[in-house]
Amino acid sequence: MFQNLDTFKTAMSMARHAGLKQAVTSQNVANADTPNYRAKTVAAFSDIAPGAQGGFALKVTRHTHIDSTRATQVAHNVIRTNQEPNGNGVDLETEILNSVAAKRQHDRALAVYRASLGMLRAALSKQ
Repeated sequence: MFQNLDTFKTAMSMARHAGLKQAVTSQNVANADTPNYRAKTVAAFSDIAPGAQGGFALKVTRHTHIDSTRATQVAHNVIRTNQEPNGNGVDLETEILNSVAAKRQHDRALAVYRASLGMLRAALSKQ
């Protein structure tokens, strides 16, 4: 019963996505002075989360399943096309904002996890 809790899986996925977003942002900052470097970004979690198109999605493990037309959604690194004067696509102000957004997303994932854990403890405690 308690081995497959989707709330915990979603919180974990959100935290991992925030970590990936922070890693890509730090890579962009590290290459801010690299000529012809193209800044990368990660798709928003709301775009890649299970059931992002509204409601809960069916889990597809084989192409013969009912919902086989949906593509598997993963966090892709998207190369940005904007150009800075030094010939690369890194804008440090944008990277700072991306870093803050990643931290907020990670904090939100931890808050969801803690709240879910608190509800689970309350449900299991003897009153």
